[in-house]
This record gives sequence, structure tokens and C-alpha cells, in this order.
Amino acid sequence: MRLEDSNLTSGCAVSCAPTLRLQGNSSSPNARQSDHLQDVRLFNRIFTSSSFIGLLSIVGWDTLPLARYPLPVTRYPLPVSARTGVRVSYVSNSSTVLDVVLVAHEDDWQLFMGDVVAERVRTGRPVVFIYLTAGDDGRDSLYWTTRERGALESTRVATAAAADTAFGQCSTTRALEHVIRRCTVGNTESYFLRLPDGRRDGMGFAGHSYQSLRKLRGKRITSMSALDGSTAYDGWADLLTTVATLVGEGSADRAVTLHTSDPSVVVNPHDHFDHRMAGLLVAESRRKHRWSVVYYTGYALASRAANRSRDQARQKVALFQAYDAVMTRANPAWSAYREHPAFYSECMLRTYGRQVSRR
Repeated sequence: MRLEDSNLTSGCAVSCAPTLRLQGNSSSPNARQSDHLQDVRLFNRIFTSSSFIGLLSIVGWDTLPLARYPLPVTRYPLPVSARTGVRVSYVSNSSTVLDVVLVAHEDDWQLFMGDVVAERVRTGRPVVFIYLTAGDDGRDSLYWTTRERGALESTRVATAAAADTAFGQCSTTRALEHVIRRCTVGNTESYFLRLPDGRRDGMGFAGHSYQSLRKLRGKRITSMSALDGSTAYDGWADLLTTVATLVGEGSADRAVTLHTSDPSVVVNPHDHFDHRMAGLLVAESRRKHRWSVVYYTGYALASRAANRSRDQARQKVALFQAYDAVMTRANPAWSAYREHPAFYSECMLRTYGRQVSRR
């Protein structure tokens, strides 16, 4: 996820959500705002540490800030336990529950749903990650393959796997006729489709012939090729069918919950078009598959009230910092946090999702 041409100022989306009304125990709005600023400043100190180990040695787990605002009353509750449902093709079928995280870019789930996903991973049940685009930002393969390694490092932190398993066991697999990179870490599988980043406005980058998910869905292009040349998708329907194959279809002995970006412009305004396309892909796939879905707020997240507990906030910090440390080691200029520190700090204190149950 990148915020190029973003409508964000000081970590909040402007003109994209109602005025924020903080709820807390402080006696005045000024006092609540002061408490909130203390939280953000502490996260700024956390992320300026050089590594995950540095984070622990500088602040320690117990000093991470407690979100001072209770979970707001909302029509978009966080997910509840899944029920029974659908078989999966590429993961062990020993569990009756499967969580699938389908996102556009390699840092999306850590920012917008990281604490929820970490909780699901730590149950020991299978979790599948599907990354639709390379998140390349129009850059070369060194950049986007580093993003993949960062995503796998976040996954390692979520699974609490040993450090020597950071980048997983990786190979290629086939879904229908498409060759896709597949990596395993603990009880997780990650699939990297490596499609071109569509840019925030969905118009694509010149270096990749202006291809984008938005254009593929809108039939402005008839096919879309992976950046590594491994495959091409002949239309939006081909992409939907491929994703459904990765998730698993045709059986009724497994409950599947999809976690993805909210495609609603009302609930989740001013989001990246790649995020929106990920959500629309899931919404359209549900017409054929009995999946539960949790849709998460993206860029508009920072404009909402902080609602994470201390444990939840520290989980998000650990996951995102693991990703960002990989990027920074490769090139300090690639740190996502350093581009928009206030925004990323705000995201650590918030997760908003709305669940749509199985049909």
C-alpha cells in the first residue's frame, strides 16, 4: 500500500468521513486529544528504532500504549468465529475452518486487519494469504520482490516461527493454467499473483503498459500479465475463477472466511483502487461460493476513533514493523513508515471491519 497522491494530512483522511468524535474517560475533548497525541508520539518513537529487536529493547512490550477509547458502537463489527463450509485445494484439510486473507498489496493486511489476522493464525488452523498485485509502484523487480519478503516476514512473526524460516519454503504451483508463486510458513500459505500495481487512481503505470485491476474489471483491457511473465489472465472472470481455485471450491466440509478490503465507497471512502478491486472480487465471487466475508476499512481508518487494546495494538506494531524492517534493510528510502509516519502510527491503534455471513 502506498499513499501517492493521497488525500491524507497528518494521518487523517480529509473530507472523506464525518468529524471524529472520540469516546473516552477523560473529562474534556482537549484532555482526550492530549492522550491520543501521546499514543501517536510513542508509536513514532517505536518505528524509528532500527529493527524489531530494537523495538523491544527500546520500549518493551509493557510500555506500548493502551488505546484509551472503548470500541465504538458501529454497524461494522469485527469478525466472529466461522461456522461450516467449503473445501480448500492446496492446504491441509484436517481443519474444518479456513481463513483466507485476500489483499492487493503486501502490507495491506498488517495495516488494516493485522491484529485480527494474527489471532486467526495463532489458532494453528490453516490461513491462506493471496496477494493480487506485486505492489510494485511502477518500479523494478528488486523493489517488489523485497515487498514479498517483507510480507513473509510479517507472516513469520504472526506464526511465531523461528527466524531461519523468515522467507518460507517457496516454489511455484498451478491454479487452472496459471503459474503462481507459493510460499509456506508454519500453518500459512501465501500466493503471489504478481499483477501490476494499478496506482491509487486505478490507471496503472507507464512501465507496465498502464495495466490495472480496475481496467481489467471494467473491460478496458482484455488481459493482464504477471510482472514476472509467468502467466496472463484473460479477463476479470479468469482472475475470479483462479482465486476461487486457490481458496478451494466444490465441497461442503469446511467453513471459509475471507478477509479483504471494503469495496464500499460509503464505508471506506477515498481508498486505493487496487484495494477496492480486491473487495469487489470477493463480493462478486460470493455469488457462487458460500463464503463468510469480513470487509476492512482502508485509508479512511485513520479518521476513526482509536479502538485497539494494548495487546491488539502491539500485535499490529510487530507485524508492520517486521515488514518495514525488511524494506529498510534493502533500501532506507523504501520504508513505508517514513513516507507517512503519522498515518501509519494512527493505523496501529485502529481496526474496523464489517462481517457478511455465509448465504
